[in-house]
Amino acid sequence: MKFTKSIFDKEGNDIEKFNELDLDERSIVFYSEDTSSFVYFEQIIHELTEKMGYQICYLTSAKDDLILKNENKNIRVFYIGDSEITKLKFFLELKAKVLIMTMPDLGTYHIKRSKTFPVHYVHVFHAMNSTHRNYRKGAFDHFDSIFCTGYHHVQEIKATEQLYNLKQKNLVECGYGLLDKLQKTKPLQNQEMHTKDGRKKILIAPSWGKKGLLETVGMNLVKILLDAGYHVTVRPHPMTVQKWPKIISRIENTFKDDSNFEMEKDVSSFESLYSTYGLISDWSGIGFEYAFVCERPVIYVDVPHKNNNSDYNKIPYEPLESSIRNLIGKVISPNELAMLPKFIEDLLSKTDQDKKNILDIRKETVFNLGISEKIGAQVLLELLKKKYEK
Repeated sequence: MKFTKSIFDKEGNDIEKFNELDLDERSIVFYSEDTSSFVYFEQIIHELTEKMGYQICYLTSAKDDLILKNENKNIRVFYIGDSEITKLKFFLELKAKVLIMTMPDLGTYHIKRSKTFPVHYVHVFHAMNSTHRNYRKGAFDHFDSIFCTGYHHVQEIKATEQLYNLKQKNLVECGYGLLDKLQKTKPLQNQEMHTKDGRKKILIAPSWGKKGLLETVGMNLVKILLDAGYHVTVRPHPMTVQKWPKIISRIENTFKDDSNFEMEKDVSSFESLYSTYGLISDWSGIGFEYAFVCERPVIYVDVPHKNNNSDYNKIPYEPLESSIRNLIGKVISPNELAMLPKFIEDLLSKTDQDKKNILDIRKETVFNLGISEKIGAQVLLELLKKKYEK
């Protein structure tokens, strides 16, 4: 997608411009709460606007969102501001036929269902992680349709509906757009996994939380890898940067003079995945993306899992992020960090059998590999036809 200078270069927002549109011009509306959401919509939007010729609206609360510079005439972009009060009022009065978003917790915080129009709300996942532990209780209860990445999402949401006697949602066997995008943009040949002086590139890309990888053993982890002769890139989760900036600053300041250390805060780019000899993570969904795209195993440091739902055990399915970590990589204890260089070489020096296992697991885990955008776009159009044609 090409970008030019934004025409929305001002201090206010574009809510009035959006509300002036005819209802038919607001048939398919995407909402992004930050700059990172677009990559999860991108494949479906491309299918709708460039292949099928449909017009969509794109709402963003990020003033520096690159989508504001969009030049595709089939994408109308509106900056609606990031004030919680403004967003609360806007969404309560929203008139649109279908609204698609990656943000969970619809109806719980400042993003409410419309009180003025029967909007159909669609959730698109921004990770393949399971729904019942990593997210808050009720995070998906108020959506009408869920674009599931794999059968685990279907099982978990159905079990949640049954447990709490919820209205059944339209569970779409869609797939994972980001995975398809990464697969399509993957270099035909493997990227160089070594620096010019021969050091193997290691990427540390964890989730976030008080007991997360960087938050607990980040300093020690980086030092062990650098001392072992690796080139180390730390890719912190945006929430770690936001909530624990002192930890990130400390890591950055401690190792900034080492030419074999990098801090990568731009998580909108995934280029570093392709050239990584090994990925170290904890509970982050990026482990699935790395294993399933680069077809290499992941090393997981077993810090305590992030539990956002104390009742998750009532759902009779083990979360995906727990059940397949040992199948697509190796799980080590934080107490074994001193052995990490050995684990890396033992695991990653011979990956042929691992590759076959990973491909088999990917096939079982993800719906519609390579064509999720076609499924998603078609379902959105069918929703419009079914709900509003009359």
